[in-house]
Amino acid sequence: MENINANSTNKKTVRVAMLVIADAILINLAAFLALFVRFEFNMQTLYATEYLGYIQSICFVNTAATLVLFKYAKLYNSLWEFASTSELVRVLVASFVAALLLVHSMLLLDMPMPKSFVVLYAGFLACFCALLRLGYREIRRRKTLSGGRERKRTMLIGGGQAGSMVLREFQYSAHSENEVVCIIDDDDSKRGSYIRGVKIIGGREKIVDAAQEYEIEEIVLALPSASRKIKLEILEICHRTGCALRTLPGLYQLANGDVSIEKIHHVDIEDLLGRNIVKTDLSEVAEYISGKTVLVTGGGGSIGSELCRQAADMSPERLIVFDIYENNAYDLQMELRTKHPELELIVLIGSVRDEVRVNGVFEKYRPDIVCHAAAHKHVPLMEGSPFEAIKNNVFGTYNVARAADKFGTGKFILISTDKAVNPTNVMGASKRICEMIVQTINERSKTEYVAVRFGNVLGSAGSVIPLFRKQIKDGGPVTVTHRDVVRYFMTIPEAVQLIFQAGAYAEGGEIFVLDMGEPVRIDDLARNMIRLSGLEPDMDIPVVYTGLRPGEKLFEELLLSGEGLKKTKNELIYIGHELNFDKAAFEQSLSELKAIEETDEVELRAKLAEIVPTYHIPEHQKVRV
Repeated sequence: MENINANSTNKKTVRVAMLVIADAILINLAAFLALFVRFEFNMQTLYATEYLGYIQSICFVNTAATLVLFKYAKLYNSLWEFASTSELVRVLVASFVAALLLVHSMLLLDMPMPKSFVVLYAGFLACFCALLRLGYREIRRRKTLSGGRERKRTMLIGGGQAGSMVLREFQYSAHSENEVVCIIDDDDSKRGSYIRGVKIIGGREKIVDAAQEYEIEEIVLALPSASRKIKLEILEICHRTGCALRTLPGLYQLANGDVSIEKIHHVDIEDLLGRNIVKTDLSEVAEYISGKTVLVTGGGGSIGSELCRQAADMSPERLIVFDIYENNAYDLQMELRTKHPELELIVLIGSVRDEVRVNGVFEKYRPDIVCHAAAHKHVPLMEGSPFEAIKNNVFGTYNVARAADKFGTGKFILISTDKAVNPTNVMGASKRICEMIVQTINERSKTEYVAVRFGNVLGSAGSVIPLFRKQIKDGGPVTVTHRDVVRYFMTIPEAVQLIFQAGAYAEGGEIFVLDMGEPVRIDDLARNMIRLSGLEPDMDIPVVYTGLRPGEKLFEELLLSGEGLKKTKNELIYIGHELNFDKAAFEQSLSELKAIEETDEVELRAKLAEIVPTYHIPEHQKVRV
């Protein structure tokens, strides 16, 4: 290792020395050319003046002073294979300062120079120094990229800022294996123009022909802010070329403007289900979280863990993770301790079903904010175990909500679901009852109780995308329940941002509804995932329709009939108008629900339909077997 470091240091010393020597030559060449141009390229006229003698007599002092100035301007510190605008600006500033110092020194030594000399000298010096460094960068880049590797001829789709950053990475990164030979952009005003020397040849209609004409091997999509519809349309065209596809991450990951080769990945279905970046007022969110004790139930789950991550970023006084699954809780604990060593993090194992345990946690820690994400969520599994859904979802929520009231919690946020609307399954009915619980307790409590309702999230445990991915990997078939089934999708970070934003708007009793965008046909989702794997649906991988599973319906809804919508300051968050129901009768019904014998599923479902009139019991479940 010491030998490697020594060799690296020696090479850098040699490079800097050569650069200093080159600068020394260019400094004097610039001074001579400035006079030569000033006297209209006439050497006889120039020799007849005293100016050339002045320059010669001060050349050593000027060279040394300029090199020192360049050193202080850090012109020998930059790795010029990665040079950018900031380095060029330093070259320009240093060159003009050097010219001013030279002329000022000559005036003090009674060596007057033509007025135009300072401008010409500074211009030549800046050009020479910049060209020297840019040329050095290009030589280094070509040497690095040529290292015996065959570079892939690449088409870049997207001529905006993201596309420019990607192109720069491909041109100058030592890890690049791509040579961008053409750019596609639908903006007519950009056609025929160049980005970093690569031509924008046209819009999406040129993709197929250009792939053949330019012998394209790989296509890279640089469209992080494009809508899902546009991405899908372009993807459909790109599939006809037979080229490999890669893309940038979404705007969440690019928020800091950082683009690297490592972040450019093969197109995955999540890239096509994203939406435009969510606008949230982080100051509003931080205002009610900073310095507070935050409790997240179900904190190790898909939504719960992201609630913990984002809450931890907002400087709470204490973050409490409460979960029944120790492995998830442990993994999150290790992650948060690494990222936020300053955070007072408390990880507790327990079940929301356990009223004594829940009350003990609230009594000891007195949380200011509760995010209640603990729930059983898998529809078919809960159809087979309906009493578990009721015990965990309904009475778990009841325990946590009452504890929040008893121990003075300021804000209680229930994570709900679109399946609570006109439910056809026990899980959805249980979540609708959870919404009714928080609305009921809100009326008699100082705590602000709200529910946030949204659809499916990408990447959650047990969701359809990991299932399809595994089925494709195994060679198929890919199973879709129905040709026409549609679902809403949202990324987990996006959902959590909006949950916290809704919490900032909470006054108590609201059911916030998140705008889920356009619904996605699951059949289209499956077929696009197969194509993204380089295969053809129904040819390489069969798509099989298995029929709706117990409790499933073709489409989910976000509003109950009569709820309507009320706008908030955030265009992606709405408030559903509260539906009136008898709160006293509701709590009595909860007692009756809890008393039902676990062997009587028919009675359970009948009681659910009584409590939630919009719950539709499947015909085969209305009678005892």
